Amino acid sequence: MKNLMKSIRITLVFCVFFSVCYILVLWIFAQFAAPGEGGNAETVKLNGKVVGVANVGQVFTKDIFFWGRPSCAGDGYDGTSSAGSNKGVTNEEYLAEVEARIDTFLVYHPYLKREDVPAEMVTASASGLDPDITPECAYVQVKRVAEARDMDESDVKAIVDKMIEKPLLGIFGPAKINVLKLNVALEEINPTVNR
Repeated sequence: MKNLMKSIRITLVFCVFFSVCYILVLWIFAQFAAPGEGGNAETVKLNGKVVGVANVGQVFTKDIFFWGRPSCAGDGYDGTSSAGSNKGVTNEEYLAEVEARIDTFLVYHPYLKREDVPAEMVTASASGLDPDITPECAYVQVKRVAEARDMDESDVKAIVDKMIEKPLLGIFGPAKINVLKLNVALEEINPTVNR
């Protein structure tokens, strides 16, 4: 009976610890370590107006913008249906979808060869909400965006270079570019209100 009471007390202590204290510690840590204000989502503003959240991808389809990865989460980055398609690389439907995305990408980027299309521009991320692309994916779009905005390619490339986020501590994760932040930086330099 003595061991049973000890077990019940230990169980209650751990329940309180893991359901209250642990979550409280994580919340306090997020207030200081997480991006954004007080551990909340990092909002992106243009001309003082919030245009999106940096950690969730958004749909950009116009030539004047850089495009992000495709999303299989509902109707374009719907956070309520975040998930991958769970289709493997041998699934015929999946392969047809990827081929169609490659064909569409080449229509808007006729200067590329089929083998130059970055894989991540035609395959959705596991969450379906990926807000980032690699610098290589941005570089293949520079010519299209520069032509659509009547800008020099070197100027657009300079903006891309400036927006590259290096790996954490130089070793953890790949270099990446947040597509929303990149498009906002473009809009600040070359507004497209009438386009």
